Amino acid sequence: MYTTNAIEARNAQNAMRTLDVGAPAAKAAQPVSTLGAQQNDLLRALSREDLMLLFEQLEFVKLGAGQRLYECGDQIDYAYFPTNAIISLQYVMADGATTEIAVVGREGVAGLSLHALDRANCDAVVQAAGYGYRLKTEALRAAFNEGGALAQQLMRYSSAMFAQLAQNVVGSRHSSIEQKLCRWLLDRLDRSMTNELKVTQETIAQMLGVRRESITGAAGKLQEEGMIECRRGLVVVLDRPRLESYAGTCYRAGRSAALQLND
Repeated sequence: MYTTNAIEARNAQNAMRTLDVGAPAAKAAQPVSTLGAQQNDLLRALSREDLMLLFEQLEFVKLGAGQRLYECGDQIDYAYFPTNAIISLQYVMADGATTEIAVVGREGVAGLSLHALDRANCDAVVQAAGYGYRLKTEALRAAFNEGGALAQQLMRYSSAMFAQLAQNVVGSRHSSIEQKLCRWLLDRLDRSMTNELKVTQETIAQMLGVRRESITGAAGKLQEEGMIECRRGLVVVLDRPRLESYAGTCYRAGRSAALQLND
């Protein structure tokens, strides 16, 4: 096992490593730091020793809005641990219609592939630009197979993600369009640093698989009731407690599962 001093020395040599996803070369130098990595909840849950052992493989990445990290059927080469970016997991139909099935932010990881024959079962698209860390799939599998804190956190996160997927299925069938919109906004708000969401109503409609006119009507109703304010390409949440109350039990159940990860 490496000593702490040896690991720190190795990290100092790698401190200038950074990667802009999709770019041919790294841009401005940015250190891979313990503090930075701990902005992701899964990485923060690790002991310093366990986290330091991942530093050889961790890469700091800039995630741009609209970037496609992988597509359905792809072999997944990297797992992404967002810090302030938001990644949308989507299923694209043959006719091009897109439906969002889950969302990943600083609480989790996108691209979790624990078996060599695994292939992506959805597309992963960066919806809100930001940063994160990525880890080669082989390195993540090796760390998982060793057991310990990382393996436990990944299993807990997988359970929470399943709960999110289950609530999405229930909500899509039994929730009103206003409730769907509330939950969609809250899912982003939970992973955002502010109460402002840069998103168009057209994008929301696409992710929810409904007509844009339906979102326009629902957003207008929520705005009239003082819960949100809609501007061009921007939604500002004014009254989160009321928005949560309006979202219904599906949101609260999914949120409860996510919060248990920090227990």
